[in-house]
Amino acid sequence: MRQYLAAIVVGIAITFLSMPSSAVARTRLIVNCFWPPQHFVCTKVLPGWIEEVERVTEGRVTANIPPKSVSPPPEQLASVEKNLVDAAVQFNGLIGNRVSGALTGMQPFSGSRDSLAMTQAAWETNRKFYPDEFGTVELLAQWVITPGDLYSGTDTPIVTLEDFRSRKMWALPGPLANIAKEIGAGVVATPAVRSNEVIANGVVDSHLGLNGDGLKAFQVLPYTRSMTRFSRPVYSTSFSFFVNKDKWAEISPEDQQAIRGVSQDKVGMVAAGLWDSVSREVLAGFGDLGIVELTGDPDLEAALVSAAEPTTAAWKAKAAEAGIDGEAALAFYRERVADLSK
Repeated sequence: MRQYLAAIVVGIAITFLSMPSSAVARTRLIVNCFWPPQHFVCTKVLPGWIEEVERVTEGRVTANIPPKSVSPPPEQLASVEKNLVDAAVQFNGLIGNRVSGALTGMQPFSGSRDSLAMTQAAWETNRKFYPDEFGTVELLAQWVITPGDLYSGTDTPIVTLEDFRSRKMWALPGPLANIAKEIGAGVVATPAVRSNEVIANGVVDSHLGLNGDGLKAFQVLPYTRSMTRFSRPVYSTSFSFFVNKDKWAEISPEDQQAIRGVSQDKVGMVAAGLWDSVSREVLAGFGDLGIVELTGDPDLEAALVSAAEPTTAAWKAKAAEAGIDGEAALAFYRERVADLSK
């Protein structure tokens, strides 16, 4: 009898050991996407990361994306911390009270028109200067998107400082709205998702801060007549992608390492590339839409740079309070952007 039972135990053990590793230990992540379901972050970026994670962990870690966002955009970090979802993307501008280093790539006149270069530079800056800033979650990737520009909704473009001061414009809240006010423009500041109602209804005659993807997504191209650019982009925005700490702890160290090894490439760099691709496509159609591209006068650019200085000074002070050398981090970021940009 004992031999019989022993044989059964051995047989069960052999069967268990021969089972695929995915059947032995499996972690499923709920990955939130706050963009509309048809946006490429929800259809390409995050699904591509999930596929890669399942590949490198041999199925031990899987994931799914809910059909609609579990929480509004400002609450992505909080939703992960509260275990409402296991992973999410956060617009860093909405958590400036929580993090400082993540805003390095959002400092005015610090980027280029190459999102891949800015994203690579931002990640290198994070690893070098503040790798542990996101202490409540496991940070896996960051990226910086195509810069926004200055647009006129009338047949008169905005080229000079006087042109700028004469306008009532929509601007993204925060640095861009502050810069525009400092120079003397009338400003209506709302989140990007509400830009259409302000621009389309004629509340303003110009807008500042949308890139090609934003122009398309928020349907403001019909109300845009010209675009003004400067030698350096005025401003760009950045995002962070992270996983809940407790959920991350369920994953083996080997699989954690494998996931870290693919996340920045499969999330950060892919997202940056897609933003640039969509923006290029939209800008390529300007001619057919009768939208003119111009270059701003040096005096206007100088005024914008000067008006941006308080924003960066305040950021450096807050970074210092968090133990981050903002001066060195920003200098490193700008140098890497210049080196990496096409």
